[in-house]
Amino acid sequence: MKQTLRIGYGEDSHRLEVGRELWLGGVRLESERGAVAHSDGDVLLHALSDALLSALALGDIGALFPDTQPQWKDLASEVILETVLQKVGPGRHLEQISAVIVLDQPKLGPFRATIQQNLAQLSKLPPDRVGLTFKTSEGLAPNHVQCRVVVWLEES
Repeated sequence: MKQTLRIGYGEDSHRLEVGRELWLGGVRLESERGAVAHSDGDVLLHALSDALLSALALGDIGALFPDTQPQWKDLASEVILETVLQKVGPGRHLEQISAVIVLDQPKLGPFRATIQQNLAQLSKLPPDRVGLTFKTSEGLAPNHVQCRVVVWLEES
């Protein structure tokens, strides 16, 4: 059988504000500041969802969950990812996730294993197929969180 590889790219960013919750990869992190967003603002799950949609040429999460619709207010990003994963469909499977998260505070290193395990569980991948790279903005964007994700899908 011939295998086809599909690659998708997704990116998301949010401003940070005191008093909001900070979610990454479906994990709530202890932080004074969290993402300002229509949903829970989980940039990792948003970028992953957009990367999957990109690989399938299906648009982006804004088309599925427009922020102009009140029913999506405070939506858990896990719901977004679950909906998108259903679109992967039979004959295709996710092979690899590679993510880069840019955040100055809190430092993400102590949360790596927890985020990696949760993201692996959500995406039904072994943890060694979920690559996470953490960076800071070097003070250029201290009130900002950003994530870039690349995914590899195999299709037979």
